Amino acid sequence: MVAEDFIFYPDSFLIGDPGDFGMPFEDVYFPTADGLTLHGWFVPGEKGLTWLWFPGNAGNISYRLENMKLLHERLALNIFIFDYRGYGRSQGRPSEKGTYRDAQAALAYLHSRPDVDPETTLFFGRSLGSAIAVDLATKQKCLALILESPPTSLMGMMKAIFPSLPPDRLPIKYDSLSKIKDINVPLLILHGDRDEVVPYRLGRKLFEAANEPKRFYTIENAGHNDTYIVGGEGYITALRDFIEDLERGSLQR
Repeated sequence: MVAEDFIFYPDSFLIGDPGDFGMPFEDVYFPTADGLTLHGWFVPGEKGLTWLWFPGNAGNISYRLENMKLLHERLALNIFIFDYRGYGRSQGRPSEKGTYRDAQAALAYLHSRPDVDPETTLFFGRSLGSAIAVDLATKQKCLALILESPPTSLMGMMKAIFPSLPPDRLPIKYDSLSKIKDINVPLLILHGDRDEVVPYRLGRKLFEAANEPKRFYTIENAGHNDTYIVGGEGYITALRDFIEDLERGSLQR
């Protein structure tokens, strides 16, 4: 049995906040359905679209500040990023079911804000966070789904690293491959072709199983954690073009 401690690597210490990177922000605390309090940051942008960010499985939201600054400056969207239970200042202990509840709570918080239009919310999942974004997109409406470095499932990722691992060794599933067919909003997947954690072929496999309209962008020479750095202008252009096409209404089934 693979314990949750093997999957989740939370850090409770925040190494900074958006203000340290010149971004205006609100410290946000919001409740989950099972009685926990989670923490996040809301960074207002110039456009009416809101980027709901589901981070990966390690660290906490303060580890994403450099990436946040780039996206905030270049895309000008509202950004809401939060820590799952057990990460950063969020209460509790992480689990697969718990992170799905946390996603629901984060979206409910966004929908409670008068300055956020529920119809113009983008779900952005990175690495393991992509599975949480996919799960939420099967249950709740969003304008579009953007996944970066996504595994097909936890088993798919682990089998790529440990080919002899038997299926019953993973009680934690995060099975995006079985859920992606139930999503009918525009999809963008970005993946580094030198990803050493989530193999590039898994991102392609997930993309092939998804419904139209969909786009795939290969981040050439990028590994798992340097996508936004190595990707450079091409990375930003892929995101901006997708978002602008959403705004024009040209990404329809």
